Amino acid sequence: MKDLMGLMKQAQAMQEKMTEAQARLDETQVTGEAGAGLVKVVLTAKGDMVSVELDKSVMDPDEPEILEDLLKAAHADARRKGEAAQQEVMKEAAGGLQLPPGMQMPF
Repeated sequence: MKDLMGLMKQAQAMQEKMTEAQARLDETQVTGEAGAGLVKVVLTAKGDMVSVELDKSVMDPDEPEILEDLLKAAHADARRKGEAAQQEVMKEAAGGLQLPPGMQMPF
């Protein structure tokens, strides 16, 4: 019974850490770039778009596909960085939890 109480305390502590981690992810921002910085996309680590910055040189009305491709590339870059930040924050939050052998936390 003592082990069960310890596990319950760990679970409660873990829930608090996860709540804090979710708040940190809302505040963490990552920047994705494409075209040597001509296009920048800023996302939260949760994937919400914060801003887009475009250099005027990429706004060619005769070739909109260039800007479209650069936007997609910058967004993908920011998303990758956000996923990495998310994994790091969640690993920190799960740091002290003693899981049974073979059991892993989903990230």
